[in-house]
Amino acid sequence: MDKTTELILRKRMHGLYLSRQCEDITRLSRELLGLHCWFHRNVPFSALIRGAGIAGWKTALTKTWLYRGTLHGVVYEDLPTLLALHPGESYLTDYLGEERVQRIADEVIRVMEDGVYSRAEMRRIFASDYDAETIDAVFSPWGGVFVYLARHGKVAFRDMTSRDFDMISAEPTQTSDEVLPELLRRYFAAYGPATAADASLFFGLWKDKKKLGGLNLDEFSRLEHDGKTYYYIDDGADTGDIPALTLLSGFDPFIVSYAERGAVLPTEYKSAVILKSGICNPTIAVDGQVAGIWNIKKNQPVVTFFAPQPKRLQNAAFELVDEIRRATSGAT
Repeated sequence: MDKTTELILRKRMHGLYLSRQCEDITRLSRELLGLHCWFHRNVPFSALIRGAGIAGWKTALTKTWLYRGTLHGVVYEDLPTLLALHPGESYLTDYLGEERVQRIADEVIRVMEDGVYSRAEMRRIFASDYDAETIDAVFSPWGGVFVYLARHGKVAFRDMTSRDFDMISAEPTQTSDEVLPELLRRYFAAYGPATAADASLFFGLWKDKKKLGGLNLDEFSRLEHDGKTYYYIDDGADTGDIPALTLLSGFDPFIVSYAERGAVLPTEYKSAVILKSGICNPTIAVDGQVAGIWNIKKNQPVVTFFAPQPKRLQNAAFELVDEIRRATSGAT
């Protein structure tokens, strides 16, 4: 690894709390712009790895759809700002049309006002009003109308582990152009050094690259490497060294938040880490690079390295996973 790549990874690991600790899960979520939770247990995994306590984590954060259409656990007060980046976007409108989706969404809100919060129950309630194809689309396991309502700040999951929904009031009050400069500063503060392409990927702006291109990036520190410009905020902090051993959660931001992942995820291991389904497994990094995967299955720690490692590293990884197993066993 060349010295510039090492510097980039060292700064990223510091910003993402992989070489230091963040004791509060809400602060962690706020600084990282949400914790990825396609599988909800990755939230306590990610928090524990970074030194945060998980007491009350199921209600400390709000689970909803953000950015690239993925689920995140976020601080409730941050929702109006975070949702403003893609106000009201939903794949459902491309399928059924904006006017029809809005009409159905209004009907769903009225049902929720009457005390119905279950997607399965709503399927039964609306079954006589719409054809089976529409019902499947509107109440799809992938979100359906609830993505549309969530993007408007009107609903979110009841808690981090629930499949039911609650009504909320977190409607965006600013435009996408108004919130983007602030969100970009927060991104480069936590995730930098990162390129404009990295930020575009993170915020799901690949369809509108002009948004980032039109911003003045001169306020950020920068470095050049392999023909690319990396931006970051230089706060003068001592970033420390890259840890010899680091656990990473499933969909860990250290892996999934960048367009170019080769420095962290060697090509030969990519298929074992990011599956064809899009799932990103929990991993083990040695000196900042992915070297294995871990999990907790049937309440037992499972550690698999891709290549032989010293016995002390194998034992240390097993102990770290076992600590997470104990901490998350029955966690509420």
